[in-house]
Amino acid sequence: MSQVSIAIVNYQAGNLRSVQKALEQSGARTLITSNVNDIEEADALVFPGQGASDSSIIQLRESNLIEPLVEYIGSGKPFLGVCLALQLLLEESEEGKEPGLGIIAGKVRKLPSGVKVPHIGWNLVKIQTEHPVLSGIPSESYFYFVHSYYAEPEDQSIIAATTHYGIEFCSAVAWDNVIATQFHPEKSGRLGLKIYKNFVKLVEGT
Repeated sequence: MSQVSIAIVNYQAGNLRSVQKALEQSGARTLITSNVNDIEEADALVFPGQGASDSSIIQLRESNLIEPLVEYIGSGKPFLGVCLALQLLLEESEEGKEPGLGIIAGKVRKLPSGVKVPHIGWNLVKIQTEHPVLSGIPSESYFYFVHSYYAEPEDQSIIAATTHYGIEFCSAVAWDNVIATQFHPEKSGRLGLKIYKNFVKLVEGT
């Protein structure tokens, strides 16, 4: 079997190399790119993220990537979003004024007062639904977080995992060809690498 091709979206939002390394360790051929043709031709797309909501949306717009991303997610090809990328899938964010991609109905909200922000470090993730990318991941496993905001989807059925930090918040969403996590699998050791391996396996099967 030839290696699957996975494009990693480059929109100056960081953490690209560690994501690339995890995917390559899992058997994929990868390309970090902001080129629309590369994205359209890839077998799957990974949308990583660190940074602020507004500046990231502006960068995506200036790179002419918003419409291609929305179209790709609607195409049925496998899509994995990480951290800020999950938040950008929603319609709006309390972090800024720019609209999100609008893939998910809902709003991104700030973590509650009374907890240290940003939320940095290992925390427990409760798996709420089955998805191939989460196969073999025990519920209540620990994953690594770095964030100050969280996604609040209107459709509760797409919430794949939750985590408690001041409140119980959505730490992963999943439906059809799409999965996105608030935590960083590439910073989460063996189980995080398993998520990337599961994603590559899913791509190989499509």
